[in-house]
Amino acid sequence: MKMKVKRTGYDIVVNIICLGLLVGILIYLGVTWSSIPEKIPGHYNGAGVIDRWGNKKELLIVPVISWIMYLGLTVVEKFPQTWNTGIQVTEENKEQVYRILKDLLATEKLLMVAIFSFITICSSLSRALPMWFLPVFLSLVFGSLIFFMIRLGKNKTDN
Repeated sequence: MKMKVKRTGYDIVVNIICLGLLVGILIYLGVTWSSIPEKIPGHYNGAGVIDRWGNKKELLIVPVISWIMYLGLTVVEKFPQTWNTGIQVTEENKEQVYRILKDLLATEKLLMVAIFSFITICSSLSRALPMWFLPVFLSLVFGSLIFFMIRLGKNKTDN
């Protein structure tokens, strides 16, 4: 079943914010590169404490991964017929099901880009992650998943 999910204001806003963050982090690194220390945090533990130091060139890895994931999710959004919906898709519920899943993908894409941008900035400043980072990060990612899965479950058809 070939399907195109209509673009909404939410899609447009999320993509503008994502692109702003992705381009912004590259501009930030370009402008501040000479003032970034040669040794920067390369990894953080669950409490946000720096547990590995690396060369500042490692800062480029996270934005590259962010771009790859952003572009990958953007491509996946274009092919809803390939998504594993978790529920049976019918003519009656297909638009709603695919809309919910597209919103889920967009939300997770935005969270991923924002989180990676935040980590890049903290690393460039040689700062530990704040204690609140991991619980907030996990709450946002899993909270949004739960929210959209509940919405999706309400579109289940009884067979």
